[in-house]
Amino acid sequence: MDKTMLEDVIAPAGQRPGDARPIWLQPADGDEAAAPASDVAARWIAQTGFKASAGEVLLVPDAAGGVVGAVLGVGDGDDPLVAGALGRKLPAGDWYFDAPGDADLRLMSLGFLFGAYRFSRYRKAPEDMPRLVLDASLDRHEVEALARAVWLARDLVNTPANDCGPEAIEAAAREVAAGRKMTVKVIKGADLLVQNFPLIHVVGQASASAPRLIDMRWGKRGAPRLTLVGKGVAFDTGGLDIKPPSGMRNMKKDMGGAANVLALAGLIVDMKLNVRLRVLIPAVENAIAGNAFRPGDIYPSRKGLTVEIGNTDAEGRLILADALALADEEQPDLLIDMATLTGAARVALGPDVPPFYSTDETFADALASASLLESDPLWRMPLWAPYARGLSSQVADLCNVTTDGMAGSVTAALFLQRFVTEAKSWAHFDIFAWNPSAKPHSPVGGEAQGIRAMLTALKRRYGTAP
Repeated sequence: MDKTMLEDVIAPAGQRPGDARPIWLQPADGDEAAAPASDVAARWIAQTGFKASAGEVLLVPDAAGGVVGAVLGVGDGDDPLVAGALGRKLPAGDWYFDAPGDADLRLMSLGFLFGAYRFSRYRKAPEDMPRLVLDASLDRHEVEALARAVWLARDLVNTPANDCGPEAIEAAAREVAAGRKMTVKVIKGADLLVQNFPLIHVVGQASASAPRLIDMRWGKRGAPRLTLVGKGVAFDTGGLDIKPPSGMRNMKKDMGGAANVLALAGLIVDMKLNVRLRVLIPAVENAIAGNAFRPGDIYPSRKGLTVEIGNTDAEGRLILADALALADEEQPDLLIDMATLTGAARVALGPDVPPFYSTDETFADALASASLLESDPLWRMPLWAPYARGLSSQVADLCNVTTDGMAGSVTAALFLQRFVTEAKSWAHFDIFAWNPSAKPHSPVGGEAQGIRAMLTALKRRYGTAP
């Protein structure tokens, strides 16, 4: 099956092809001073009554009936990724932005490439797609790396669990590592118990595909330690506390944390950040069988804390607990985890704005700034310590859920915080990893969330390797 590749939608480096056509930008206010530089385009806009709503595209004809260029409506101009609409609305051929000097060509170009994404693993890829000719002022290496990372995260989340179980997540990790001089170590099945990862093992033991912990490393030993942990639940039935059909339908996306961490890890290496990078992905399937873990069971954790199972559908925090405890043992400078963890986060902030929690004020401020700069939404939420009382248990050190159902995203973060005691800084991202409705730069389906903002904040914190 043919697959849409980034090379299909981005023109090779070099001189702009002579037959490449321009893309002009038009705001919705109809300001003549902001009209396209082309008189032909300006006249055509006037004749057609083009409203220039965000993502609206107007093809400009020539005298022979061909297309001489296109006008992109940018609406009120508050979405620089609106250029994603071009990837689906332009005819085949090479295109370039003929934009005013104050236009953000970098984000416009990324929007184009994000919008051109197609998940075509199971059906024929579209033919003769439009290609973007990158402006010579842009850092081509960075733009391509960001687009590939977003496409990778989307591909992994979109792939159903029959083709993306724990073993396929491992294969994806090995593919990310290949060519980047990253080492990969995997602890699998019963070896998880031998090496003291009881929570990862118990969550995945009912699946036909063995649970595993994927451990990747890169970078010079003397560099600051940065560790990423990604929730890799390939499919979540909810376990014995089984989800209803409506809740289970999209649970192939419950490995969205792992998908985003792998994409971010590739970016960190490609951008050569000055870090000693470690990536930990507990990969499991939360299945139902005779040996599935039960509500009321009590299990030890790598940290030494015992955990009572209040709900088997709160499994992600269990596997993260063991992985975070391992990461914490190295006392990293910064420990980051990403997970599709709670429905409460969606209730609070919706699908587009992932909450994050952090013990590091400086990093939190850097993320907030980078989120705006990159048009990559994030919103800080509080680690409100008094709510941790809800995680108490009468028979164990803590329970994996509260009984009142309140502040679910906060209490999940507080649960994870119990397993991070040695890291200098920690941040937790409760992402959705999914677009329930199409946007100009993103179709319905899997999504990369927060990784572009995170990369920018990490660049500022660590710089590039000397």
